[in-house]
Formats: sequence, structure tokens, C-alpha cells
Amino acid sequence: MAEIDYYEVLEVSRNCSGAELKKSYRKLALKYHPDRNPDDKEAEEKFKMINEAYQVLSDEEKRSIYDRYGKAGLEGQGGMGGGFGASSMDDIMDIFNSMFGGGGFSRRSRREAGQTYALDFEIELTLAFHEAVFGCTKEVDITYKVACESCEGTGAKDAKLETCSYCGGQGQVLMRQGPMQFAQTCPQCQGEGKKIQNPCPSCQGKGFRLEEDTVSITIPAGIDSGHRLRAQGYGNEGRGKKRGDMFITFLVKEDENFVRNGTDIYIEVPVFFTQSILGETISIPTLDGEIDLHLNKGTTDKEQYVFPGEGVVDVHTGEKGRLIAQIKLILPKKTDDKQKELLEKLQESYGVESRPHTSSFEDAFKRVKSWFKS
Repeated sequence: MAEIDYYEVLEVSRNCSGAELKKSYRKLALKYHPDRNPDDKEAEEKFKMINEAYQVLSDEEKRSIYDRYGKAGLEGQGGMGGGFGASSMDDIMDIFNSMFGGGGFSRRSRREAGQTYALDFEIELTLAFHEAVFGCTKEVDITYKVACESCEGTGAKDAKLETCSYCGGQGQVLMRQGPMQFAQTCPQCQGEGKKIQNPCPSCQGKGFRLEEDTVSITIPAGIDSGHRLRAQGYGNEGRGKKRGDMFITFLVKEDENFVRNGTDIYIEVPVFFTQSILGETISIPTLDGEIDLHLNKGTTDKEQYVFPGEGVVDVHTGEKGRLIAQIKLILPKKTDDKQKELLEKLQESYGVESRPHTSSFEDAFKRVKSWFKS
């Protein structure tokens, strides 16, 4: 039986970012959630598999093990089964809020009584590498909701609502997730205990009209993919002209040379083998300009040099991370006759040291010969 691929389950590529992984997970979990697919066993199994896949791939350590060894490598790692870790439980709560609009798990789901939509909403904003590292100001086009004046945002004709038959006017229903059972906002009335019987003719029962705007957002230095920023007063508008908040989730593009890991920056430094032998000093780029890298004599491939305080600013503490320069040793692909002659003379000048395999394999050669003696 073929093993199910977690990346295929979540419909993402194997090199997807954390933000892309989470976005696809939320979309699929919403689509196959049991409360949206009652009595659908296939959707229920799909939902379980989506959660299992995300629990593994959202954890960097588990994802690394899975990439190398598959599901077999996760046995005993706590990576299998239907439970949720802290991060995936947060995402489940986000999904419930997205599905039901109310719910008491997050301020992003605030709504006024009887209103058909939440005051807060979320957008995704893509940043260039340098914009995230140094901070910037972005002009963002948004579309937000404004309460219909005819129905006061209720979506009901003359603002008259009926008692919700799904929850009996309680505003909550019991939900079960594995062994857990808890009260969740009613999906039919969004926790109001009432629902629309006769839609408002002005807004066709939506309870709002759309407005467009361009807003200026100041983004602090150090933002990374998956980070969120709260822009107060840029959300949807409710009754009384009160506006909620807009939450921005960031997706940061990669750079051609610098690789970011939190507040640390990695850069690969190509070094010719003679530079390694001689221990030259070379200039390498940093986020702020350039810096001298003093190579140790005999520097090896993948050797790392660390420069504290040359990384990215921590968006919370203001402290800078490290610049980590990793050596990529370059060997000549071709040599002409003169170069070959010089290399041979160089090798001879080192004597026995230039042929380390001779002493390393001396005992091995003797053992092998003894095996074939009669």
C-alpha cells in the first residue's frame, strides 16, 4: 500500500514556506470540517488526515525527520495521531473563528449584536526581503464593510430578527473534537440567538455595503513570514461608525544571497582552495554594507564564521542576530600543463604529508594480503 504524502494532503510543494503551509491548511480544514460536512465520513477522514499532516509539517524538527525518513522516522516522536500541539491548536481556533464568525477565541472575531459580519478582518501582505529586514511604509488597497442603514447591519427587513431554531436562541452549540467537547458559537446565528427571516431588500440580506480605501501602513524592522500586525481602526465599520481592526499576515520573499533564519542571516562564501590554504582576508557583504572575513589557514568546506550583531533586528527586543558566513570550497575544474607542473611540485614539497592515504591504508593493505595467503 502506497504511503500517503503529507505535502500532497495539504496541496503544497515540499519547499513551501510556513506561511504557505498554514494558508493551505486553513483553507482545506475549513472545506472538510465535519460541521460543514455533516454525516460525510469521507470528509471527516480527510479532515483527520489534514490535521495529522499539518501537525507534522508545521513543526520544523518533525518536518525535517519526515523529509528524510518519511512517516517511519516519526515513530515515537509524537508526530502521529489525531492530537494537536500548541501551534496547531491555535490554528484550529483560527479556523473556528473563520467558520463561525464569533466564538470568543480571538478579538479578530468581534461583532456588534445582531450584525451579520465581524468588525475585524485579516489580509496577507507580501514584502521584499529588504522591506522586512529594514522596515518600510506600504500603501495598501483594502475593501471593508459598512453597515447597511436600512437594516442597521442586521441583514433583516426593518431590522427584525427571528429566534434561531438551530441553537434555540442560546447562541451556542456543543462541538466535539476527538475526546474534547466544548461550547462553540452557533454557525447559523453567529452567537446572536436570532437569525434573518426576511432579508433586507436594500442589501439583499448581507447587512453591509463595501467601501474601498488606500491606507498607509508602517511596518517595523525585523518582520518575518508568519508575523502579524494589528492596524487599529482599519477594519469593518459597524453601527455608529465604529470600525474594527485589520490584521496583516506577512509573507517575505527570499533573497538571492542572504538566507534568513529568525534574526540570523546566512551567506555562502565561495573560496578558492589556494585562498583556504593561505588564509586570505576577503570582503563579504552584510545587511549594512561589507565586512572583512579573515580565513583560517586550511579553512575547510562548510566551515562557518560567525559575526554577532550583523543579523536582523528582533522586532520585539530590538537586538540584532548574527551573520553566519559558510564557506564553499572551490576546486579547479581544469588545469593546463604549467599549472599541473606547479601543483606536482607543490605536492612533492609537502613530502609524506601530501599522501595521507598511504599511511592510513598501510595496515589495511597488509590485512587484505593475509586473507589470500595459503
